Amino acid sequence: MASAQLKQRRKTDYGFHLEYRTRWSDNDMYDHMNNSVYSFLFDSIINAFLIEHCGLKPPTSNQIGLVVHSQCNFFGPVAFPTMVDLGLRINRLGKSSVTYEVGVFERGQGDVRAVGGITHVFVERETNRPAASGMSNEIRRGLEKLLKDEKSKL
Repeated sequence: MASAQLKQRRKTDYGFHLEYRTRWSDNDMYDHMNNSVYSFLFDSIINAFLIEHCGLKPPTSNQIGLVVHSQCNFFGPVAFPTMVDLGLRINRLGKSSVTYEVGVFERGQGDVRAVGGITHVFVERETNRPAASGMSNEIRRGLEKLLKDEKSKL
């Protein structure tokens, strides 16, 4: 998706939200949140949703999501001390894969600061290979709640 379109994202474009209080250690030498922290935030909101709404139990679930792709577009800085509102949506849902999009908003500001995402492939814990039937029905049903476009379901 084009950067200009992503820059227009609003909190209402996302169906699941999580807040994060920035920490002093999140800042880098340029006095803004280090790029690596965004990956931590993406992982946090995605896994919170999977655990709360898709039945994922990371230590014991038969299937696990492996990250096969990640990316981020930066539109404005975030720095300690502030609260960040994260939004999550599903842009693509395949047989065993899902592409998440995460919007990062600074509390009290309307403009999105960053939009990024991760693609997971759900695999069997024992083999690290996708199941012949794809992801579990419980995970799929949960993810479908955040799917933004029915045409994105494969």
